[in-house]
Amino acid sequence: MSGLTDPADRRRRLHELLLALIARQEKLELMDGDVPGSGGTAEQARWLDRNRRRLQCYQALVRTAVTLDALLDAEQDVP
Repeated sequence: MSGLTDPADRRRRLHELLLALIARQEKLELMDGDVPGSGGTAEQARWLDRNRRRLQCYQALVRTAVTLDALLDAEQDVP
């Protein structure tokens, strides 16, 4: 049997890996949903940039979880 064949098992393992990575973060900032209404375009640009950086952090965590999952799967294939 080559790795995890059940998508539900793989999804569960990815979820567990992602939660473990999140738990190791000193500070994980959440996306800011409140678009500044006043303050002009400079304030809105800063808001957008902060959210972009936060999104990149989330994406890096997900990519790391997927990579770790693939490595674990490959280890199971080693005789």
